[in-house]
Amino acid sequence: MFKKVLVANRGEIAVQVIRNLHEMAIEAVAVYSTADRDAYFVELADEAVCIGAPLPEQSYLDMKSIVTVACLLGCDAVHPGYGFLSENAEFVALCQEVGLTFIGPQSETVALMGDKASAREVMQAAGVPVIPGSDGTISDLNAALTLAEKIGYPVMLKSAAGGGGKGMRRVDDKAALTVAFEDVKRESQLSFGETGIYLEKVIEHAKHIEMQVIADDFGHVVYFPERDCSPQRHHQKLVEESPSSLISAERRAELGAIVVKACQSVNYRNTGTFEFLMDPDQRFYFMEMNTRLQVEHTVSEEVTGVEMIKAQVLVAAHQPLPFDQADVQVTQFAVECRINAENPAAQFMPAAGDVTGLFLPVGTHGVRIDTGLREVDTISPYYDSMIAKLVTSGSNRAAALKKMQRLLTELKVTGLTTNQAFLVDLVASPEFVADEVTIESVEQTILPRWLDDASKV
Repeated sequence: MFKKVLVANRGEIAVQVIRNLHEMAIEAVAVYSTADRDAYFVELADEAVCIGAPLPEQSYLDMKSIVTVACLLGCDAVHPGYGFLSENAEFVALCQEVGLTFIGPQSETVALMGDKASAREVMQAAGVPVIPGSDGTISDLNAALTLAEKIGYPVMLKSAAGGGGKGMRRVDDKAALTVAFEDVKRESQLSFGETGIYLEKVIEHAKHIEMQVIADDFGHVVYFPERDCSPQRHHQKLVEESPSSLISAERRAELGAIVVKACQSVNYRNTGTFEFLMDPDQRFYFMEMNTRLQVEHTVSEEVTGVEMIKAQVLVAAHQPLPFDQADVQVTQFAVECRINAENPAAQFMPAAGDVTGLFLPVGTHGVRIDTGLREVDTISPYYDSMIAKLVTSGSNRAAALKKMQRLLTELKVTGLTTNQAFLVDLVASPEFVADEVTIESVEQTILPRWLDDASKV
């Protein structure tokens, strides 16, 4: 087992990784930017080293500095968390070159699945249903126009290297595609350093369903109950829940068998998540695979009782999974809301600033709150604006939602603007309570209604 692990991340996820490492009797090393000098995760770590200025490329994306610190301090492994370098194949390879274990998949797998176009081809070969679209990337506008006419509008243009909602554009007709094609290429170049894009048909009235897996070196692949992540804005998730009330145990097993086969086809190791669109007839279409821990892994932990980060560490240390598929069952229902420093009334614009007060209403059965903040703290303009993840669980969906509705009203964050008031109304909305929210619902229906109601107050 590892003796010392460097945590190549910050904020809430760095706190969670450090806590899990400590519970496994493993020392944790933090790296931080000058903006995070006084952050809670820095205090929790056994050792902490400042690696640069606030901008991510000068600190949390500085691969050489991170690896150098890990080597100088005698680390055995690196845990990337999520975001930053967690899906960077070059970083994974660099860790391997200097003898550090990367707690995640192999660099070849990260590269393969990180290219959305190649991932799509691999999944097709493995028998995973995919959204109708291009075979590989499209560099020519005329080819895009021809394919769009064939599969039918609306279509979605996506950066092959994309993620997190960036480099994506829906187009509804030929004129819009002509304009958007070059726009998406430019956005892809700016965000990811390459211009490869592909085209997919838009699945109307779809839900966003994902399934997390974990695989070890001994041929064991285990899938977790699906998560419904449909409430979104700008392709960014707001609320996640598991399991889906719409999916039967039999359908879950069918989807699980598909993702297990897909993992085996690419010799996958450690954890990852398959993301699907589910149409109104419960047909699933593969979108992408994230080769890392998800923000919403906490929902799956509460549903199954499995500690995901600890399992990641065990697998990376070449130990067998301490559980099998029979152990990973739906024991309860869970829902998660992301509390962010952002303004829903202004297109969810980030609202960085000082948190002058933070009250987390913990202490009730079925309530979990993950945060990287103290009672008085700062949300930096340089990074993600997450304040906390609220997770509630219960014996059924209604019970978990009741806890979440109560939790959202009791939470207190002062000093800056948050999305709390919007989330209060979102989880109480008729569409959400009835489990009828699709990926379009927030932007097309729920948010406009909320803004209209707010204007009348």
